[in-house]
Amino acid sequence: MTSTQELLLSRIRDVPDYPKPGVMFKDITPLLADPEAFTALTDALAELCVRHGATKVVGLEARGFILAAPVAIRAGLGFIPVRKAGKLPGATLSQAYELEYGTAEMEIHAEDLAADDRVMIIDDVLATGGTAEAALELVRRAGAQVAGVAVLMELGFLNGRARLEGALKGAPLETLITV
Repeated sequence: MTSTQELLLSRIRDVPDYPKPGVMFKDITPLLADPEAFTALTDALAELCVRHGATKVVGLEARGFILAAPVAIRAGLGFIPVRKAGKLPGATLSQAYELEYGTAEMEIHAEDLAADDRVMIIDDVLATGGTAEAALELVRRAGAQVAGVAVLMELGFLNGRARLEGALKGAPLETLITV
């Protein structure tokens, strides 16, 4: 484990039985509150965007926004929000998906992406893979290319990586830490 990975992991707090009994929630708010850790995270994700030739960064609501916006600035790229259904004005593309706790729907403005865009999808956690899978579909339906998916933390025991194998279609899946 690298020193950056150790720093990030040391700032993630376990919250038992949240949002329901039996779930161990990974709280990243201590990491966000620590400027050294937050900067290290932003730099690591920005480097992945540059390495994979991204031209835009997509952040997934809600914690993905917190990570993706500064990453986009650091990498010199545009930021595109993927929101919960009904939160974006105007014409949108929508995609339903399953979460580990139920179902949801997300939307994107199709006009924010172009055919020559290479998009890095950023989120905080890869759990079952439903959110990332829906985001991959939305980016492609908007006409853009997927440069990759990058997350702070992968919950390996939930097998989200296996679920995404087909949806990635050869695009890389980058995780900074796996628990």
